[in-house]
Amino acid sequence: MPDILPDAAVVKTMPPVSSHDRILMSAKRLFARNGYENTSTVAIAREAGTSESQLMKHFGSKQGLLAAIFDRGWASIIERVQATQGTGPPADRLFGMLEAMVVELENDSDLKELLTLESRRVRKDNRDVLVSQGFRQFASLVDGLLGEMQRQGQIRPDLKLDAVRAALLGLTEGLVRDRVVARRSELSADYTFDDMKKVLKLLVRGFGGEAIQPLKAVSR
Repeated sequence: MPDILPDAAVVKTMPPVSSHDRILMSAKRLFARNGYENTSTVAIAREAGTSESQLMKHFGSKQGLLAAIFDRGWASIIERVQATQGTGPPADRLFGMLEAMVVELENDSDLKELLTLESRRVRKDNRDVLVSQGFRQFASLVDGLLGEMQRQGQIRPDLKLDAVRAALLGLTEGLVRDRVVARRSELSADYTFDDMKKVLKLLVRGFGGEAIQPLKAVSR
């Protein structure tokens, strides 16, 4: 049986992929497959069918290209959040944000590899830690919900919201990352997407309740 080809009229109306987007897609594949350090801008440009000078024109540097990949990834996560976000209690909306983050990463294996393994590493070409604008935007949305929860008494008043956000996003990223690492090592990560959801729900609900005595300082 011959292959079913798309309708010619539809093909004609499909917009061509720009060199900017081809570079992004090629870089994401190569970074995820070979690692950031082991992937050259020459190899990315070759796979994208363009020149290294075009890559530099669009992104400025290899690290600028990585930041653009992260920004687009976080934009997809935020788009999923906005498409699924309800109008219920802030705790439910916060859980929905974390769930959307996990779903988007599980659906994009290259983005999952890069965000969980490459996003906090110090680079040879720049000693700063790359924190993308997309992550800052996502963190800002989380901060807004945490503030709403604390004002409604759903988060203990003695808890710093920056610490709560770090715990939530760190755990969410860690749950995804360990499943990535387990494929490359002997690390056990025997849990499913539903298991991750259960843990995240418990964490979101666990920031309320009775205030406890602060920990005593440990003498060194």
